Amino acid sequence: MSADKSTSHIFQSLAVNTAIAVFKGGAAVYTGSGAMLAETIHSFADCGNQLLLLLGVKSSAKEPDRAHPLGYGRSLYFWSFMVALLLFVGGGVFSIYEGIHKLLVPEPVENVWVGVAILAFSLALEGWSTLSNVFELNKRRGKVPFFSYLRATKDSDLIVVFGENSAASLGLFFALAAILLAHFTHDARWDAAGSLVIGIVLVGVAIFLAVEVKSLLLGEAADPKIEAEALKVIEKSERLNELLRFITIQQGPGEVLVACKIRLESSMSADDVCHAINAFERDLRSACPEVRWCFVEPDLEA
Repeated sequence: MSADKSTSHIFQSLAVNTAIAVFKGGAAVYTGSGAMLAETIHSFADCGNQLLLLLGVKSSAKEPDRAHPLGYGRSLYFWSFMVALLLFVGGGVFSIYEGIHKLLVPEPVENVWVGVAILAFSLALEGWSTLSNVFELNKRRGKVPFFSYLRATKDSDLIVVFGENSAASLGLFFALAAILLAHFTHDARWDAAGSLVIGIVLVGVAIFLAVEVKSLLLGEAADPKIEAEALKVIEKSERLNELLRFITIQQGPGEVLVACKIRLESSMSADDVCHAINAFERDLRSACPEVRWCFVEPDLEA
């Protein structure tokens, strides 16, 4: 995957959220809406999050060196985890605090239709950005069910951006509903309730992202199809008899480490063993280009 393709969804979301944050900020000051202020902080936090993701993509592309012989691929998972934490604190917790504060000290919402217009515009932009993420996810998931793919995919940056955009779209919908209810009922507590609901949505999304990225950060197994391809390679080989042990670790986007133990014929010479193992590695990488490191331990027939 080219660098442009791997970051285009991040740049798209950054541009959208920057524009939305500026409009929301002006509307929050103009209307005095707590839900609008919560959405403003959320959008500015998203801008910072996307900058962190871009930093993660750049750092994960560094080549292996003596200090990190398996490369820097997992650094993207670290920055994705940081984004989940910031979404939890910078967006969710603040929105809940703002909602509680507005419940205790209700303030009337003013210039409602300005806020409604900006929220509707922001929802259209966020909805478009979210749909773009969905289309990209659909292209990558193939026949895998959508939510199963969200749980299984190793593309943490795309999942984080999709989570952010989905939460933002839901948050805008609730903010729009809250400000309209506050206006028509003349009860500012609806605005406070909107801020609380936005905070709960953000906290829920942040926890989901943190759990998924934590698994990758700790060292999650790669796609099971790699082991299936390894078995096919062994079945076609005349010298490789059995796959005894097979371990994969996702080291980063498109980077997989494989360690395995293979039973060979006892009559093979040292040269034959080397040729057989080299052929296995070559065929496995041909079937699975994401396999960057492959370590094979030979074993003899019992």
